Amino acid sequence: MTNDTMRALAVTAALAGMSLAGCATGGEMEMTHPTVILKTDLGDIRIELYSDKAPVSTENFLTYVDEGFYDGLIFHRVIPGFMIQTGGHETDMQEREVTAGAIVNESDNGLRNLKGTVAMARMQPPHSARSQFYVNLVDNARLDYGARPDGWGYAVFGRVIEGMDVVDKISNSATGTAGMYRDVPLVSIIIKWARRADDVVVTPATSEPSD
Repeated sequence: MTNDTMRALAVTAALAGMSLAGCATGGEMEMTHPTVILKTDLGDIRIELYSDKAPVSTENFLTYVDEGFYDGLIFHRVIPGFMIQTGGHETDMQEREVTAGAIVNESDNGLRNLKGTVAMARMQPPHSARSQFYVNLVDNARLDYGARPDGWGYAVFGRVIEGMDVVDKISNSATGTAGMYRDVPLVSIIIKWARRADDVVVTPATSEPSD
Protein backbone atom coordinates (compact mmCIF):
# COMPACT_ATOMS: atom_id res chain seq x y z
CA MET A 1 0.00 0.00 0.00
CA THR A 2 1.46 3.36 -1.01
CA ASN A 3 1.81 6.36 1.31
CA ASP A 4 -0.80 8.23 -0.75
CA THR A 5 -3.29 5.40 -0.30
CA MET A 6 -2.56 5.21 3.42
CA ARG A 7 -3.06 8.96 3.69
CA ALA A 8 -6.38 8.87 1.83
CA LEU A 9 -7.72 6.07 4.02
CA ALA A 10 -6.56 7.76 7.22
CA VAL A 11 -8.05 11.12 6.27
CA THR A 12 -11.36 9.51 5.30
CA ALA A 13 -11.53 7.67 8.61
CA ALA A 14 -10.65 10.79 10.62
CA LEU A 15 -13.18 12.96 8.81
CA ALA A 16 -15.92 10.41 9.32
CA GLY A 17 -16.21 11.40 12.97
CA MET A 18 -16.38 15.15 12.39
CA SER A 19 -19.57 17.17 12.36
CA LEU A 20 -20.51 20.55 10.96
CA ALA A 21 -21.87 23.13 13.36
CA GLY A 22 -24.25 24.77 10.89
CA CYS A 23 -24.33 27.36 8.15
CA ALA A 24 -22.70 30.74 8.54
CA THR A 25 -23.80 33.86 6.75
CA GLY A 26 -22.84 34.11 3.12
CA GLY A 27 -23.18 30.37 2.60
CA GLU A 28 -19.98 29.45 4.44
CA MET A 29 -20.16 26.35 6.58
CA GLU A 30 -19.16 26.73 10.21
CA MET A 31 -17.07 24.02 11.84
CA THR A 32 -16.07 23.24 15.38
CA HIS A 33 -12.41 22.95 16.25
CA PRO A 34 -11.62 20.95 19.38
CA THR A 35 -9.30 22.49 21.95
CA VAL A 36 -7.05 20.94 24.58
CA ILE A 37 -5.60 22.39 27.77
CA LEU A 38 -2.11 21.43 28.92
CA LYS A 39 -1.75 22.16 32.63
CA THR A 40 1.97 22.63 33.27
CA ASP A 41 4.12 23.62 36.23
CA LEU A 42 4.29 27.13 34.78
CA GLY A 43 0.63 27.57 33.85
CA ASP A 44 -2.01 26.49 31.35
CA ILE A 45 -1.65 26.31 27.58
CA ARG A 46 -4.80 26.02 25.47
CA ILE A 47 -4.42 24.62 21.96
CA GLU A 48 -6.94 24.91 19.13
CA LEU A 49 -6.76 21.89 16.81
CA TYR A 50 -7.23 22.23 13.04
CA SER A 51 -9.41 19.16 12.65
CA ASP A 52 -10.42 20.28 9.15
CA LYS A 53 -6.88 20.80 7.84
CA ALA A 54 -5.08 18.07 9.80
CA PRO A 55 -7.66 15.39 10.64
CA VAL A 56 -5.20 12.52 11.09
CA SER A 57 -2.81 14.47 13.34
CA THR A 58 -5.75 15.85 15.33
CA GLU A 59 -7.29 12.43 15.87
CA ASN A 60 -3.91 11.00 16.87
CA PHE A 61 -3.29 13.82 19.36
CA LEU A 62 -6.76 13.56 20.90
CA THR A 63 -6.40 9.80 21.27
CA TYR A 64 -3.27 10.31 23.38
CA VAL A 65 -5.00 13.08 25.34
CA ASP A 66 -8.01 10.88 26.09
CA GLU A 67 -5.73 8.05 27.22
CA GLY A 68 -3.97 10.35 29.68
CA PHE A 69 -0.73 9.58 27.86
CA TYR A 70 0.69 13.08 28.24
CA ASP A 71 0.05 13.31 31.98
CA GLY A 72 3.37 13.53 33.82
CA LEU A 73 5.56 14.01 30.76
CA ILE A 74 8.02 16.88 30.48
CA PHE A 75 9.09 19.49 27.96
CA HIS A 76 12.30 17.69 27.10
CA ARG A 77 13.69 19.93 24.35
CA VAL A 78 13.76 23.72 24.59
CA ILE A 79 15.59 25.89 22.05
CA PRO A 80 15.04 29.67 22.41
CA GLY A 81 14.26 31.33 19.10
CA PHE A 82 13.11 28.01 17.66
CA MET A 83 10.65 25.76 19.51
CA ILE A 84 9.71 23.84 22.67
CA GLN A 85 9.01 20.10 22.41
CA THR A 86 7.17 17.58 24.56
CA GLY A 87 5.07 14.44 24.38
CA GLY A 88 7.54 11.62 24.85
CA HIS A 89 9.78 11.72 27.92
CA GLU A 90 9.49 11.10 31.65
CA THR A 91 11.22 13.27 34.27
CA ASP A 92 14.24 10.91 34.15
CA MET A 93 14.35 11.32 30.34
CA GLN A 94 13.22 7.75 29.76
CA GLU A 95 10.95 7.60 26.72
CA ARG A 96 7.37 6.60 27.46
CA GLU A 97 6.17 3.70 25.32
CA VAL A 98 3.67 4.87 22.73
CA THR A 99 0.34 3.13 22.34
CA ALA A 100 -0.11 3.52 18.58
CA GLY A 101 1.86 3.42 15.36
CA ALA A 102 3.28 6.23 13.26
CA ILE A 103 0.89 8.45 11.30
CA VAL A 104 0.94 9.87 7.79
CA ASN A 105 2.60 13.25 7.34
CA GLU A 106 0.07 16.06 6.79
CA SER A 107 2.58 18.85 6.24
CA ASP A 108 1.09 19.45 2.78
CA ASN A 109 -2.16 20.77 4.32
CA GLY A 110 -1.37 24.42 3.62
CA LEU A 111 -0.63 25.33 7.25
CA ARG A 112 2.73 26.90 7.99
CA ASN A 113 5.04 26.67 10.97
CA LEU A 114 4.29 30.16 12.24
CA LYS A 115 4.90 31.48 15.74
CA GLY A 116 2.46 29.90 18.16
CA THR A 117 1.47 27.01 15.92
CA VAL A 118 1.69 23.42 17.12
CA ALA A 119 3.15 20.68 14.92
CA MET A 120 4.03 17.01 15.01
CA ALA A 121 7.62 16.13 15.83
CA ARG A 122 9.10 13.25 13.87
CA MET A 123 12.29 11.44 12.98
CA GLN A 124 14.04 11.62 9.59
CA PRO A 125 11.48 9.49 7.71
CA PRO A 126 8.57 11.79 6.81
CA HIS A 127 5.80 9.46 8.03
CA SER A 128 7.27 8.74 11.48
CA ALA A 129 5.36 11.07 13.85
CA ARG A 130 3.79 9.40 16.88
CA SER A 131 3.07 11.22 20.16
CA GLN A 132 5.60 14.06 20.30
CA PHE A 133 4.76 17.61 19.29
CA TYR A 134 6.24 21.10 19.51
CA VAL A 135 5.24 24.77 19.68
CA ASN A 136 6.95 27.18 17.30
CA LEU A 137 8.51 30.15 19.09
CA VAL A 138 9.05 32.05 15.82
CA ASP A 139 8.06 31.63 12.18
CA ASN A 140 10.00 28.52 11.08
CA ALA A 141 9.58 28.45 7.31
CA ARG A 142 12.35 25.87 6.95
CA LEU A 143 10.05 23.32 8.61
CA ASP A 144 7.24 23.82 6.08
CA TYR A 145 6.22 21.48 3.29
CA GLY A 146 8.42 21.97 0.23
CA ALA A 147 11.25 23.67 2.11
CA ARG A 148 13.28 20.51 2.76
CA PRO A 149 15.22 18.33 0.28
CA ASP A 150 12.66 15.51 0.31
CA GLY A 151 9.74 17.94 0.11
CA TRP A 152 8.13 16.81 3.36
CA GLY A 153 7.92 19.22 6.26
CA TYR A 154 6.56 19.06 9.78
CA ALA A 155 2.79 18.91 9.99
CA VAL A 156 1.07 21.82 11.73
CA PHE A 157 -2.16 20.69 13.37
CA GLY A 158 -3.03 23.46 15.81
CA ARG A 159 -2.11 26.72 17.48
CA VAL A 160 -1.86 28.16 20.98
CA ILE A 161 -4.89 30.37 21.63
CA GLU A 162 -4.23 30.96 25.34
CA GLY A 163 -1.03 30.72 27.33
CA MET A 164 1.67 32.00 24.98
CA ASP A 165 3.09 33.69 28.07
CA VAL A 166 3.52 30.20 29.53
CA VAL A 167 5.18 29.05 26.31
CA ASP A 168 7.57 32.00 26.61
CA LYS A 169 8.37 31.08 30.22
CA ILE A 170 9.21 27.55 29.15
CA SER A 171 11.39 28.86 26.31
CA ASN A 172 13.44 30.88 28.82
CA SER A 173 14.36 27.80 30.87
CA ALA A 174 18.04 27.09 31.47
CA THR A 175 19.03 23.94 29.59
CA GLY A 176 21.82 21.40 29.49
CA THR A 177 22.54 17.82 28.47
CA ALA A 178 21.02 14.65 29.89
CA GLY A 179 22.79 11.59 28.57
CA MET A 180 22.44 11.61 24.79
CA TYR A 181 19.93 14.48 24.85
CA ARG A 182 20.73 18.17 24.48
CA ASP A 183 18.65 21.28 25.20
CA VAL A 184 16.96 19.64 28.20
CA PRO A 185 15.61 22.03 30.88
CA LEU A 186 17.70 21.75 34.04
CA VAL A 187 14.51 21.95 36.11
CA SER A 188 11.77 19.66 34.81
CA ILE A 189 8.70 21.38 33.37
CA ILE A 190 5.92 18.83 33.72
CA ILE A 191 2.58 18.47 31.98
CA LYS A 192 0.41 17.74 35.02
CA TRP A 193 -2.44 16.77 32.73
CA ALA A 194 -3.82 17.27 29.24
CA ARG A 195 -7.60 17.36 28.76
CA ARG A 196 -10.14 18.35 26.15
CA ALA A 197 -11.64 21.81 26.61
CA ASP A 198 -14.53 23.65 24.94
CA ASP A 199 -14.74 23.52 21.16
CA VAL A 200 -14.45 26.77 19.22
CA VAL A 201 -16.66 27.59 16.23
CA VAL A 202 -14.84 28.78 13.12
CA THR A 203 -15.49 29.34 9.42
CA PRO A 204 -13.06 28.20 6.71
CA ALA A 205 -11.82 31.80 6.34
CA THR A 206 -10.55 31.80 9.94
CA SER A 207 -9.28 28.23 10.15
CA GLU A 208 -5.70 29.07 9.19
CA PRO A 209 -3.20 30.80 11.48
CA SER A 210 -2.41 34.41 10.66
CA ASP A 211 1.01 36.05 10.59
